[in-house]
Amino acid sequence: GPDNGHNYVPFLSKMCTCFWGLVNNAGISTFGETGWLPMEKYEKFVDVNLLGCIRTTLAFLPLLRKYKGNPNPIVTAYFTLGNGIYSMTKAAIEKFCDALRLEMKKFGVLVCVIQPGNYARSTNVQPPVNAEQIWNELSEEEKAVYNKEYVQERSDFFNNILKEGCTTGHEVVDAMVDALMSPAPKARYMDLQLGLKPIEVNGQTPIDWYELWIRLLYRTVTFAY
Repeated sequence: GPDNGHNYVPFLSKMCTCFWGLVNNAGISTFGETGWLPMEKYEKFVDVNLLGCIRTTLAFLPLLRKYKGNPNPIVTAYFTLGNGIYSMTKAAIEKFCDALRLEMKKFGVLVCVIQPGNYARSTNVQPPVNAEQIWNELSEEEKAVYNKEYVQERSDFFNNILKEGCTTGHEVVDAMVDALMSPAPKARYMDLQLGLKPIEVNGQTPIDWYELWIRLLYRTVTFAY
């Protein structure tokens, strides 16, 4: 809700004898290359995707510390050209969680990150984009740099990726349940569901090429949390 949980904390503090965990996610998405989007759009995405998640975490942090619950923010590790504004906020949340994980360890609180990948079809977080509408909303300066054919090509590419998204969300729900109920939950759950052939890194855990790229991007191949 708009209060990000603050109104519920006093009630829960009086009524609850335990607080097991917090599953926390805020997400809106859009399409557009960096120069296509106004500053107001960036501010809105930061306020919802990033600060919304942080506000909720801060609201419930006293209960999590008291009862040693597991906060489980959900971070979407999914990036494609034209979706940088969304990826930017989710990457920031991941770094917030990395810091929180280290800080909460002394309280016995575990922090997990769930990275669902492309679930656009099952969540409708990002509807198909319309190239004509995007072009009409561009400034004259941007229109002088790009052309309608390029906007159409990028829009078609983006829409094709949306069509390839997973149609069910049970893998993400399973990850949430494991993060909350397991005696030894993972620091990071990656439910990418892109159908790529698994490989091995240094003879260890099989992962797919996309997950390898994500791990290298976020330095999670060589650094354990």
